[in-house]
Amino acid sequence: MSADSQSQTQPLGIIAAGGTIPGAVAEAALAKGHAVHVVALRGQADPAMERFPHNWVRIGQVGHILGSLRRAGCRDVVIVGSLRRPNIRRTGMDWGLIRHFPTLWGLTRGGDDSILRRVVRFFEGQGFTVRGAHEYAPSLLAPLGALGAVQPTAEHESDIARGQALLRATAQFDVGQAVVVARGYVLAVEAAEGTDEMLKRCGGLRQWGRKGRSGVLVKLPKAGQEMRVDMPAIGANTVENVAAAGLAGIAVASGQVIVADLEETVRLADKHGVFVVGIDTA
Repeated sequence: MSADSQSQTQPLGIIAAGGTIPGAVAEAALAKGHAVHVVALRGQADPAMERFPHNWVRIGQVGHILGSLRRAGCRDVVIVGSLRRPNIRRTGMDWGLIRHFPTLWGLTRGGDDSILRRVVRFFEGQGFTVRGAHEYAPSLLAPLGALGAVQPTAEHESDIARGQALLRATAQFDVGQAVVVARGYVLAVEAAEGTDEMLKRCGGLRQWGRKGRSGVLVKLPKAGQEMRVDMPAIGANTVENVAAAGLAGIAVASGQVIVADLEETVRLADKHGVFVVGIDTA
């Protein structure tokens, strides 16, 4: 059953981590006539999520998370938002975590994608159907072509193609979703630190004597990636970090990468003279 055909008498459960995307998904679901119930992760989710029916829980309160979804009558669940590594002392472990500990301990092994696949299996094993944020909010997906006023040059297009080729080659190793390429040189590959920290590393590469902006952040999903819970995303903060690193622009897979706060992202890109472009990866 598709998200649009889900019974609208059953609220969509949204397990909300950080950022604005969980709120955008909730708004989109409401606009389609779905009720929503938010399980907001304390210390992670935006306080603005309180404008929706919600419960606050700590990330270690697995029993509370499952119970909140069940009491609200949720069957379909979206797990969305940026997740910072929690302080183990503040996870708020409950009986639900202890009960499912052997299964949850297994989630910690392997790379990001294999872990997230097991997270999906865990929730589906509890009777829920895990949906992707894009199923309820397709307008969040990057369109094809330039999003703002700045266009990539032929040099940038060459760097984008090189970045795509590199990400395809590294997909089998379950590393990051992004790479930075400048004038044919691979400056950085995203690893466990995430895109923003990778971009900060790139800021130290100005010693190469670049004049003006050069280099492109390329961000794509990995082949076979679990898109329901780990769709790549960029936003205004990404643009700020790209600009601070002296890069020329951002290229993302159209229809496969979420753009948070689209208007603000485009406004900042134009302000800094940075391009943001959705590319065809077929």
